[in-house]
Amino acid sequence: MRAQEHIVIIGNGIAGTTLARHLRKNSNKKISLISDESPYFFSRTALMYVYMGHMKWKHLQPYEASFWKKNKIELIQKRVRAVETDSNRLIFQDQTSITYNQLVLATGSIPKKFGWPGQELRGVQGLYSKQDLELLEQQAPSNQVCKRAVIVGGGLIGVELAEMLHSRNIPVTFLVREKQFWNTILPEHSASLITNHILNHGIDLKRSTELKSILPSSQNRVKSILTKDQEEEIKCDLVGLTTGVQPNIEFVKPSKIETDTGILIDAYFKTNVSNVYAIGDCAERNYSLGYRPKVESVWYTGRIMGETLAQTLCGNPTTYTPGHWFNSAKFFAIEYQTYGWVFSTPKKGNVHFYWKHENEEKAIEIEYEQSTGKFLGINTFGIRLRHEFFNEVLNKNRTADYVIQHLSKANFDPEFFASYENQIQKKWQQDSNLHTN
Repeated sequence: MRAQEHIVIIGNGIAGTTLARHLRKNSNKKISLISDESPYFFSRTALMYVYMGHMKWKHLQPYEASFWKKNKIELIQKRVRAVETDSNRLIFQDQTSITYNQLVLATGSIPKKFGWPGQELRGVQGLYSKQDLELLEQQAPSNQVCKRAVIVGGGLIGVELAEMLHSRNIPVTFLVREKQFWNTILPEHSASLITNHILNHGIDLKRSTELKSILPSSQNRVKSILTKDQEEEIKCDLVGLTTGVQPNIEFVKPSKIETDTGILIDAYFKTNVSNVYAIGDCAERNYSLGYRPKVESVWYTGRIMGETLAQTLCGNPTTYTPGHWFNSAKFFAIEYQTYGWVFSTPKKGNVHFYWKHENEEKAIEIEYEQSTGKFLGINTFGIRLRHEFFNEVLNKNRTADYVIQHLSKANFDPEFFASYENQIQKKWQQDSNLHTN
């Protein structure tokens, strides 16, 4: 009798858990899911709401504890120290081991650090893991304990951390390297809208400002930070480093598995070792796929990768075809969605169309080809639009004019949207006349 194939997955985030679920749905293979962070899968994108008191930890776990046993998915809460590909074996930190037939690395990311003096002091942390959330609860439970926090790095995690601390009335100084918040990603008008929104929430947003060093107290805790050019000293009790994330692959590097920024994979998620795969934001494609970054640190792509690899491991080889780029986030009260590609500066031959409501923090920005009018992408702020509409528009290579004329079809509440639609069409007409004259 043939032995049951054993698939071991390291990492129980969205990519690893989706893979385990779909493997079980489509096969009777033995599945082991390893994580040292948390025994059960949780929704990482909702971490902030636990700190803010909107949710309890149990609400972040979409599956009952009994789900895993019932579906015969073995959960192992240990840290992997080494991967021995010659013997198909993993060595844990406690010196025990496990063997596999197929190995999937779905180890996610860790916060990036840039070697700042003082970055290892107590009171300095990132925001990515369950342990980071628990540490934040200890270090910033109230504004009596944490009288001021400094956040370094103006991305999505940085603005989440600012909102979390603000919810407990902890004063926040927010250092961003760019002239406007996130304007390496957002075009100038949109970046300005979000910058003003953050400032209006009472956040001390310091633009064009970088961290030089973190200064210690006599107890080896954070006392203050020093900015780079102005050499301004800012007293604080907490420093949040949110300058991006990097693949969590340190333990993989001594093995025979090839890595660069992440673990190198082909279109089937296969590494250079025939029975080892990688998915999620620890993986780095060894080929280009349009404008997509080679390491994709996005929740929905992790889910797609898990679903896709399950097909291959169940005997139906399937390449990664994620469709059109999509992402969403929230900047305090402003919801943001992006479909397709809108670059901070239009690509050659492209132009941007921008509309903002006169009195409300609602806006859209579209990128399209100037010569053909072909619609390439849209950013929306404070207006929630349907994913399906833009999927269809991008699939059919529709024009930006078509999108503007049919925006009500994309809106969840067409009646509520009617007044905005008229304004957007009027501005589009004005801008079109400018481009053609």
